[in-house]
Amino acid sequence: MTWTYLIVGVVAGIASGFLGIGGATVVVPLLVFFYGFSQHQAQGTILAAMVPPVGFLAALTYYRQGHVSFKAAGLIALGIFIGGWLGALGAGRLSPLVLRKVFAMYLLSISVYLLTTK
Repeated sequence: MTWTYLIVGVVAGIASGFLGIGGATVVVPLLVFFYGFSQHQAQGTILAAMVPPVGFLAALTYYRQGHVSFKAAGLIALGIFIGGWLGALGAGRLSPLVLRKVFAMYLLSISVYLLTTK
């Protein structure tokens, strides 16, 4: 079963590198539905897993192609650092059911926006 986590990671990495989406949109539902993780456990796990591989290999590839703004990346990273901490504090105060519904509404709103705009 543990080797299947690698497959989940590969799928998330491809989606992140290809579409620029966070791996959480792929991994969190898989961990909850197929591995029995709680919403909190799934979100914490993906945060721990995504930082090294996506942050280095995908960014390096884009950098080599001339598609990286270090100023923007540094400021975004700082924002993620602070926002990740604040988000984790807030998520920890919600019940698993409420947190799952918030996550679902986020995904739904992004889907509707992408389907209805040109």
